[in-house]
Amino acid sequence: MADPEHTSPESPARPRTRPWVSVARALRGFYRVLRANVLSFVGFVLVVAIVTVAIVVVLAPHLLVPYGATQETGVYSGPPTLLRWPPSFAHPFGTDGASLDLYSEILLALPLDLGIALAIAGFALLAGGSLGLIAGFFDRPGSVGGYTSAFILRTTDVFLAFPSLLLGLAIVAALGPGLWQVMVAVLLTWWPYYVRLVRGEVLAVKHLPYVTAARAAGVSERRILLRHVLRNVLEPVVVYFTLDIGTVLVTFSTIAFVIPGVVSYPRPPEWGSMLSFFNLNYPISQYWWEVLFPSLAIFVTALAFSLLGDGLRDVLDPRTRRALVESVAAPNPPPEAPELAGTAAANPSEGASMPEGS
Repeated sequence: MADPEHTSPESPARPRTRPWVSVARALRGFYRVLRANVLSFVGFVLVVAIVTVAIVVVLAPHLLVPYGATQETGVYSGPPTLLRWPPSFAHPFGTDGASLDLYSEILLALPLDLGIALAIAGFALLAGGSLGLIAGFFDRPGSVGGYTSAFILRTTDVFLAFPSLLLGLAIVAALGPGLWQVMVAVLLTWWPYYVRLVRGEVLAVKHLPYVTAARAAGVSERRILLRHVLRNVLEPVVVYFTLDIGTVLVTFSTIAFVIPGVVSYPRPPEWGSMLSFFNLNYPISQYWWEVLFPSLAIFVTALAFSLLGDGLRDVLDPRTRRALVESVAAPNPPPEAPELAGTAAANPSEGASMPEGS
């Protein structure tokens, strides 16, 4: 145990920073960056609201869904030819011919669509990102890693040769209708993009000086890959993943809309199948609300994640983050004082008296 009398006064012990203080500082910096970019702040608020609503619908649907999962509204008493109920105070998004409240249907479909987008994008990130790490880090000509990298890249090129939407439609046609079939079809077309992205980032990082120094110091290849390479390629991957959630949602909804009945509606409720069902059974000119509000739900969700991804690009980039924080934190410049001295120096003849006799 050290004697406090012999402690050197020149090197005082540094106080420990509490974890909550570090978290508060990080959140404060995150808030400053988002505040500097209005669209990113709007996207962050929208994403938080969407995720919160989805969680509440799953855990306590009675708080937000007025009529519950059974949707027994009982608003119709006439024959089907008279069923035309536009948006009203009781039904903000209107109702359909089956007496279903569209507001409740859209909320019930939110957890499913959001979960599908997160699951497909997340699995594509894990699968494609892992293959991209292998293809980029172990790409050495004439070695086993080189042949493995070539095989991964040639397989990726085969999938990238076709547009993802057309390839997804073809896979769904081969697998048959069903929610899981559509998810598998979209997933099979999505992982190659992460392979190309991660491999390009790895090739740019693995030849940097600090990686060469770590290899010269005897650090194992596995440790270099996980500690030095992977940590420095996460930034663009996280940004791309956030932007990709909205794209996956739009692609899945498009397949469900283009192929009628591929996802059964109304159970489970899903935005793309909802649009397909209403488009086939109800004329849009009369029942416009049945197509408008599900389309708005898809649009707002995709837009929210796109804006958030754009904001994360600024947050994760140190140079952009520093510039944004300084632009917000910098005080307004003081008003300029009248430059009397400078004016006199620039025009010395104005302040001097005229000589006599001139």
